[in-house]
Amino acid sequence: MSITVVNGLPVHVLVVHFVIVLVPLSALAVVVGAIWPSAARRMGIALPLLAFVTLASVPVATNAGEWLEEHVDSDALVRRHAELGDGLLPWAAGLFVLATAVWRTTRRSASVEAGERTRAGTSRSALVVRVAAVVLSVVVAAGAVVDVYRIGDSGAKAAWHDGFSKTADSGGHGDND
Repeated sequence: MSITVVNGLPVHVLVVHFVIVLVPLSALAVVVGAIWPSAARRMGIALPLLAFVTLASVPVATNAGEWLEEHVDSDALVRRHAELGDGLLPWAAGLFVLATAVWRTTRRSASVEAGERTRAGTSRSALVVRVAAVVLSVVVAAGAVVDVYRIGDSGAKAAWHDGFSKTADSGGHGDND
C-alpha cells in the first residue's frame, strides 16, 4: 500500500517539488564538479549522494503521478504531461552516473597528484577524461533541466487550464459595501 494523499492533497503535487529543486541542483553540482575538480573534491561524497536522491525522487513522483492520472479527468494535457514525465528518469540516471564518475575521477586525480607522474600520457589521458566529463555533464545537465521545465510547464497547464479566471473576482473581499 502506498501513500496517495497527504492532508487532502495528492502526493504527486507535493513530491514533484523535490524533483523540481533536486534536478537543477544536481545538474549544477555535476557541471561545477566537472569543470572545477577542486569543487568536486570539496563536495566529496555529497555530489553522488545528491544525484542519487534526485534519481530516487523521480520514480516516486512518477508513480504518484500515475496514481493521480487515474483519479482525474483525462484529457490531452494530462496525457502529454504523463508522457513527458516518463522521460525524466534517463536524465536523472545520467546525472547520477556523471556525478559518480566526476567524484571518483577527482578522488583518483587527487591521489595521482599526491604522487609523482611518471608518464606524459597519464596527464594527456586525464585531460581527455576531464574534457569528456565536462562536455557530457553540460549536455546531460542541460537536457535534465530543460526536461524538468517542459514537464512542469505541461503539468501546470494540465492543472490550471480551466481552473482560474483572467479577471479578478472580488467576491466581496476588499469591497467597501
